[in-house]
Amino acid sequence: MSQTTFSIRMDEGLKRQFDALCGEFGMNVTTAFTIFAKAVVRERQIPFKIAAADPFYSGANYRHLVQGIAEWNNPAIPKIVKTMEELEAMANE
Repeated sequence: MSQTTFSIRMDEGLKRQFDALCGEFGMNVTTAFTIFAKAVVRERQIPFKIAAADPFYSGANYRHLVQGIAEWNNPAIPKIVKTMEELEAMANE
């Protein structure tokens, strides 16, 4: 079987921790990612739950954002534009 190179970017601290943990498991990072890739292909899914714990990314917030963009793009709705100085002055009132 021919081999290929796979390159990824990640936080340097995370990489150090991952390298160390893989070493504790008796493997290197390449072996760990190969195990992960084989599990994804075999199961045809990510082999662990991925969830957005941040409520910012909820469906309700997304719908609110889409509605806000639609309203902003609606020429019938007047726009109120303030400079940063005006907003800061309002906050200090």
